[in-house]
Formats: sequence, structure tokens, C-alpha cells
Amino acid sequence: MTASAPLSPQAQTLARAALARRALPLLDLTDLSDTSTAAAVEDLCGKARASGVAAVCVWPDFVAGSVRALRGSGVRVATVINFPEGGEDIERMVADTRATLADGADEIDLVLPYRALMRGEAESARAMVAAVRDACVGRLLKVILETGELDDPALIAQASRLSLDAGADFIKTSTGKTPVSATLPAAETMLAAIRAHGARPAGLKVSGGLRRIEDAGAYLALADRVMGPDWVGPSTFRIGASALHAELVRSVEAAP
Repeated sequence: MTASAPLSPQAQTLARAALARRALPLLDLTDLSDTSTAAAVEDLCGKARASGVAAVCVWPDFVAGSVRALRGSGVRVATVINFPEGGEDIERMVADTRATLADGADEIDLVLPYRALMRGEAESARAMVAAVRDACVGRLLKVILETGELDDPALIAQASRLSLDAGADFIKTSTGKTPVSATLPAAETMLAAIRAHGARPAGLKVSGGLRRIEDAGAYLALADRVMGPDWVGPSTFRIGASALHAELVRSVEAAP
């Protein structure tokens, strides 16, 4: 069997541009840095408007301003709850969720109490997801499993099933605040759980450590293989990244 001829520089440019065009509408353009400011979030929203990403993901304090900045754009506003600690105070997380929804958030990214799950207290983790789900009437709920800390395919699978059964619309790999963030093996385990769930549609968000187009391409290829080539879209697949955005835009602009 002969090896395929390498792509010409122009063909490589076109291939990268095609991948970038596919990935940009799936992006949750994110600023969850410890030094985030209102000015930085305003700039983020400007970039989101210009490039047509799925959503911005910001700290709760910046939700109201993001909603104003993105009104009429079609870009959704996501925020984080129980982030990044993954604590176990259900009442507080429900209150935080209601407060940020009152500010206009479209989507909630909730960190699962993953340490409770690791202790064998699955019901405690499930109860938080269910309670926040009840508070998110009409809004999208993504549950962050923190797969790099679970570090066990069986636990990742259990966390995936638990979150989906409790009402998660998406399951998400990571906060991006731990030494290990998204990995292809963890994403494959999560996709298998989504495929097996069957009760209603659900999606996957990969987050943390994606900085190159090739990173996005690897996860998209995995989703195509596990879920089928027509499954990926903003309602089923998100990429949580900020560093990746600039490269995607450059690749689109570089195409002839």
C-alpha cells in the first residue's frame, strides 16, 4: 500500500480553513481568568460578535454586561457555578444559579461535586445536578465532571451517566484549572455515555488545553467516529477555549 502524497501548501491552508470554519460556531469563547475585568469581557464579547461563536463563558459578575453587549447577536451567554472547587453546598449553588439566571444567563456550567463521587457518595453529586436542573427551567445546563481529577474511566462513565440521568443537557470535561484537563480517552468515555443514554438528546463540551486547530480537529474526528458524521453542531458539541479562537480566525482569513 503506497503512502498518500503530502498536501500542497495551498491544500493545507484550505484544509485548515475548512476545519476552522467548522470549529468556530462550536466555540464557547471563555474568560475565566482570575484577573478578568469588565473591559476584558467587553473585548471578548466584541470578538464573539465578529466571529459568530456559540457562546461566551464568563464569571457570574460579568453576565449582565455580556447580555447587554451581545443583545441581538445570537451569541449566548454562559457562566459558571460551583467553579472551580466543585463544592457540596446544594442550597448555595441553587441560589447562585437563580441569581445569575436573573441577570440573563442562557447557560449554566456547573461543576459536579466530583470529590463526593470519588468518596462513593454518588447520591450527593446527583442531588446537586438535579437541584440546579430544577432551577434552570428553560436554560441549558452543562455539568463539568473534572475528568482529570477523576482519572478513572469507570468513574468518568459513572459521572457521565449520573449527570445525564439528573438532567444535564451537556457533560463537560474540565474546568481548565487542574493539571490535567480534556483528554481524548475521557471524551470518548463521555461520548459513549451520551450515545447509550437515549432518553433525550445531550451534548459534549471539551474544555481545557485546546490551543491548536489540530486539537479541535482531533476531538471533532472522535465525535464523528463515535456519534456519526451528522451529529456535531452547537446544540450537541462545544469547545471551551480562548487561546484557540485567534488561530481559528487567522486560518479562516488566510484561505484564498
